[in-house]
Amino acid sequence: MEIKGRVIQLLQLQTGQGKKGPWKKQEFIIETQSQYPKKVCLSAWGDKVDQYNLSVGDEVSVSVDLESREYNGRWYTEARAWKLEKSGGNRGSSNNAPPPGDEPFYADNSPSDDLPF
Repeated sequence: MEIKGRVIQLLQLQTGQGKKGPWKKQEFIIETQSQYPKKVCLSAWGDKVDQYNLSVGDEVSVSVDLESREYNGRWYTEARAWKLEKSGGNRGSSNNAPPPGDEPFYADNSPSDDLPF
């Protein structure tokens, strides 16, 4: 499954010690860019935490695996990122602004218009 959106929050890095040695987990929230934007919490584990080097405002495309576990009769689901590609760059809060060099189009009803229609 692939999700595209903008990183809006990085949660606190979690670390610990397991049977196989030390581990680390970074959770982050992305907001999808659709008519009805959704916020999704994703997690990166181990070396991927350093590899992704995420910042708030990054436009990303994330491939995720969904996994559910049962504990004491309740089910918990995690969306684990296994591949992440940054696209567009870090625009921060100015996400609605056009990219540099792109001028917004404004309709002009002046008679000097070169178009025949």
